[in-house]
Amino acid sequence: MHLPPELKPILEAIRHVGRPRLVGGGVRDWLLGKKSVDYDIEVGGANFDELQRVLTPWGATDIVGRSFGVIKLRRHGREYDFSLPRRESKTGAGHRGFAVQPDPLLSDADAAARRDFTINAIAYDPFTEEIIDPHDGQADLKKGILRHTSPAFSEDPLRVLRGFQLAARFDFQLAPATAEICRAISPTYTELPVERVWAEWEKWAVKSIKPSRGLDVLAETDWLKHFPEIAALRDTPQDPEWHPEGDVFKHTQHCLDALVKLPEWAEATPDRRRRLMLAVLAHDFGKPATTLKAERKGRERWISPGHEAAGGPPTESFLSRIGAPLELLPRVKPLVLHHLAHHHGTAEFSDSSVRRLARKLAPASMDDLIIVMRADHDGRPPLQSPDSLARIAALNEKAHELALQSNAPQPLILGRHLIALGHVPGPKFKSILDTAFEAQLDGAFTDEASGRGWLENYLREHPLHLG
Repeated sequence: MHLPPELKPILEAIRHVGRPRLVGGGVRDWLLGKKSVDYDIEVGGANFDELQRVLTPWGATDIVGRSFGVIKLRRHGREYDFSLPRRESKTGAGHRGFAVQPDPLLSDADAAARRDFTINAIAYDPFTEEIIDPHDGQADLKKGILRHTSPAFSEDPLRVLRGFQLAARFDFQLAPATAEICRAISPTYTELPVERVWAEWEKWAVKSIKPSRGLDVLAETDWLKHFPEIAALRDTPQDPEWHPEGDVFKHTQHCLDALVKLPEWAEATPDRRRRLMLAVLAHDFGKPATTLKAERKGRERWISPGHEAAGGPPTESFLSRIGAPLELLPRVKPLVLHHLAHHHGTAEFSDSSVRRLARKLAPASMDDLIIVMRADHDGRPPLQSPDSLARIAALNEKAHELALQSNAPQPLILGRHLIALGHVPGPKFKSILDTAFEAQLDGAFTDEASGRGWLENYLREHPLHLG
């Protein structure tokens, strides 16, 4: 296992007081052939004071809690977690209802038994290069299985949401016995702090390689009911000619999986990934409330008129429910409300219509909307629509032509321009500036100089506007 060069002498120093092991996600990722970015070290055989004394000369240390036996070491911009083996016993409700007792004498097997899944219960000896796997996690890695390490799994409901995001990140499935435990503890979801719920949803949104697998886990564990905006998508019908893939839930799963296959996804920042993933997840939240049967093209079909607008309120409630940061809503909701903009209006996109669309999307971007549209299109396998793809491409081309792919148009004429013409600020400034911006969106002027000319002409034609 490759370790940062700076970590090796620290481990060598710890070796004089205890038994360091690499544990957790870093070992798991290494065994999966992925780059390890987290280095968590569990030190058996040492007490807390000995561990702290050895670590202090190597960098800034932060004692997370003596009772937890965890010390964070910051060195050269990287953070390492050092901990003592510990026993945990359930003392109350929720994720925090545990009594923790560090125990330096715990065996590797007993120390690993407190971990959630067997794939996270594998340790690595950095000196002998031995893989220590008392719960057979390597076999589950090879099979793509998430299996609970011990019956203590049921004591922490957060572990179900960890399974939700891990399944999506690695395209793994829950072991049947683990799914059964998750179903049994579904009522304990309400014990979880919303910030911990968001932490797992954020990992799903940013790191998934097959996000649909996470939704499968929620469904098979009876945890989908805790997210009613998603649960409502199940069994909401779609016309089979337009949506051969099935109901809205299945369509959404296909859209999410299509999103992570787009080339733009690989280059996206974590912030962009989470808003795109959540927008695609929510894009049809309005369908359960609007779906009905009506005649279209000579026969009865399932349709969902107005579902874009109807998706706004459930998007708000869902983001609040999972504890999403407040700044996400104005970046996700517009993408839901306008995800079918390429199907409205004429075949040609006018400069004015695209400027107005970009303005409605802000602070989301046209580039974001194009990606959501493409994921929506690709979420109907095996159906492809050359017409839809052409319209998405035309909208994208027009946005780039107008330099609106990343930013909405901003007003060129401001209050200072009225003041420069000798007018005193007052309540009528706003109506004039609003009119100027509408003219700008219509293409009446495209820069500040031509905007000043437009303003002077407007004021000559409307001399009474300022009193």
